[in-house]
Amino acid sequence: MATPDFVLELRRHIGHAPLWMPGTTVVIMRPASGVAPIDWQSPISPESVEILCVCRSDNGAWTPVTGIVDPGEEPALAAAREAKEEADVVIDVRRLLSVEVVGPITYDNGDVTTYLDVAFAAEWVSGQPRPADGENTETSFFRADQLPAMNERFTRAVAKALSCVPDADFLSC
Repeated sequence: MATPDFVLELRRHIGHAPLWMPGTTVVIMRPASGVAPIDWQSPISPESVEILCVCRSDNGAWTPVTGIVDPGEEPALAAAREAKEEADVVIDVRRLLSVEVVGPITYDNGDVTTYLDVAFAAEWVSGQPRPADGENTETSFFRADQLPAMNERFTRAVAKALSCVPDADFLSC
């Protein structure tokens, strides 16, 4: 689902005016072939895990799974829902990575949105990844040391997930 119904309803009232939205990013990991299960208490070597990436249909960028948190929805549950909706995989959300403001973003149709993004690290449980909802053209696991190019925010989220440092990151003033 590209734009949630509640956002379309809000846009009917406010047009393209700036909109503040809760969002989520989830770095989904699984052990690389032939490697022991992930030890979530120690730094993870990039060659020992694979990370699920999706290629966005709107701009061709590779990213972790992202999405909008529905009204009243817990962000971690939204991350798990988005993983199922976008990539058809089941995950276990393991920990909070960061909370940060993303945007403002102006979309091709003129809508302006700023997101409060809550990023998580998660472990893949099951499912063969596929572009499940039209938001992505490709889905694939990549070894963490062989990821496709991503923007700085997603690169930071992946590095934080691999670090296994339990404290969440917050951008300072």
